Amino acid sequence: MSHPTRHRSLTSRLAALAQRLGLGGADTHNVARRSRTLALPFEPLDTPTGGIGWQSGAPLYRLIDLPRGALSGPVQEDKARIHALLKRLVSGHRDEHSALDLRSLDGLCSRTHQDSTLATLEELTQSDSCRKVRIISYNDFTKVLGLALPGFERKAPLQLRRASWHGGRLFWDDDNHACEMANAVVYARRRGLEITLPAVVQCYQLHSTALDELDRDFHMLAIPARAWSDPAFMGLLLDTGMPYARFGLFNTETPESLLLPRDHAEANAFGEGLRSVGAADVVGYLRRFGHAG
Repeated sequence: MSHPTRHRSLTSRLAALAQRLGLGGADTHNVARRSRTLALPFEPLDTPTGGIGWQSGAPLYRLIDLPRGALSGPVQEDKARIHALLKRLVSGHRDEHSALDLRSLDGLCSRTHQDSTLATLEELTQSDSCRKVRIISYNDFTKVLGLALPGFERKAPLQLRRASWHGGRLFWDDDNHACEMANAVVYARRRGLEITLPAVVQCYQLHSTALDELDRDFHMLAIPARAWSDPAFMGLLLDTGMPYARFGLFNTETPESLLLPRDHAEANAFGEGLRSVGAADVVGYLRRFGHAG
């Protein structure tokens, strides 16, 4: 049985054969011409802010457990091929550290602050939500740290996260007492207190080789919400019967992505046409801001 990640879909193979035989050229030209007349509010993807919140950038770690139902489109084989590629964009592994300096923490995964775009924990401690926590003395420090990390004096391990798209930031993976932890870290930095604890770090990496493969085989373009109800856009997408996949990569604030196979003549022409009228290239965006390795 052929594997969808290694072979082109039947639809794409038939389209390529038709193209070699000189068939379908008029359709391809028509798609290219019509796509260049689309009037849609295409916008560049925002530069990620990369703040102290774990989700202050794109939550790419979700790709590891991407469900098959996350993609919609007409051709099951194409969707399976794209799904397999997307799941390989990001990998995860765990690093264990016998002694990690508490002062190296500079991010939070707590639901209260998970999308915070503040640049530093110092800024967070000055915010209205965290000003109630005050550390004046070392005794205050140990009490506050004890709230955030019960058992820290017994060397209970820290649970942390790190991701290539967040650079070198270490995020505390806990949902309780985020303000207490932030204030304790900031106090330790100011006073030069070295508090070392064992730590388990869940690490995520965006892979440039998988991005290369995705870019080689597909257009992946950011499509504004209005397009999905635009007759001209939907007519182009559906009238030719071209294969495609629709995918919400990031979150509700970010445009959905349209994936079009380059080895299908009409789909490739549509992708090139969308690029020419301003559709943002998602793969290029990930290359620039995902810190792929």
